[in-house]
Amino acid sequence: MEADHRKGKCVPDIMEGMDFLQKISRPELFDFEGISMVHYFTDNWVDLQNFQARPDDIVVSTFPKAGTTWVSYILDLLYFGNTAPERQTSLPIYFRVPFLESAFPGLPSGVEQVNKLPTTPRLIKTHLPVQLLPESFWEQNCRVVYVARNAKDNAVSYFHFDRMNKAQPEPGDWNTFLQTFMDGKNVFGPWYDHVSGYWEKKQTYSNIHYMFFEDMVEDIGREVDRLCSFLGLSTPIEEKERVTKYVHFDAMKQNNMTNYSSLPVMDFKISPFMRKGKVGDWKNHFTVAQNEQFDEHYKQKMKNTTLQFRTEI
Repeated sequence: MEADHRKGKCVPDIMEGMDFLQKISRPELFDFEGISMVHYFTDNWVDLQNFQARPDDIVVSTFPKAGTTWVSYILDLLYFGNTAPERQTSLPIYFRVPFLESAFPGLPSGVEQVNKLPTTPRLIKTHLPVQLLPESFWEQNCRVVYVARNAKDNAVSYFHFDRMNKAQPEPGDWNTFLQTFMDGKNVFGPWYDHVSGYWEKKQTYSNIHYMFFEDMVEDIGREVDRLCSFLGLSTPIEEKERVTKYVHFDAMKQNNMTNYSSLPVMDFKISPFMRKGKVGDWKNHFTVAQNEQFDEHYKQKMKNTTLQFRTEI
């Protein structure tokens, strides 16, 4: 694990472009490579598809609002919590684990940010469905950590995220958004295809570690153990306990390096980036009729997969 932590090397040029994020407008959704997308994630597509992965890269992949930041932070602490402690207090998580497909005006693209990472391994975040992930990740046999969250809670979290994030399309009211979710017309495509796509890939590609948000809420220590085992890390028990303490939801929500409060594109007056982090909050949003309709639709969409979720714990 190496990093150049001399002054100025840790903080990318991206800081200088933050003003641009205050001026961006909500994008329109369009069909792209068979899924719904916005131009902030497709404008750098050629460079993205030509991205050159390294064998020790670690990819954090999720459908949006399924625990991306949570797992990113766990990985960052496991690899660099001791060797580069200043990262934890001076460098927001979105610099430490760049968003690969991001292409915001005035800022370095996600590909550029990853290519400038001073750390080994490089930790890389993506929301791309499995079929759109750059081929070099598979060719280099990179490790992929996938996090999935039950559809109902994921839909609620994504709704509140779209309300407060100007880089996302206008979500409308809850009823409108839920229909959009069921139709698979969210940015990054249908939840159903996303979670089952990586699940199917795991059957033939052994370097995917498939995690469930609900398991993490239930017992984060156990899930950190399983993650270390997958990564081949012999992390001491005390270190794992320290990581577990730092990644508690309330601790991360208060931590300005992990709660995205420094990104001007997000309006925390509408909703925080990290809202509740609970399993079962969907019950506060779904009406009885919505729930019945959703369950019926879900059964149809997921009938051909062995993938199963818990909507309460």
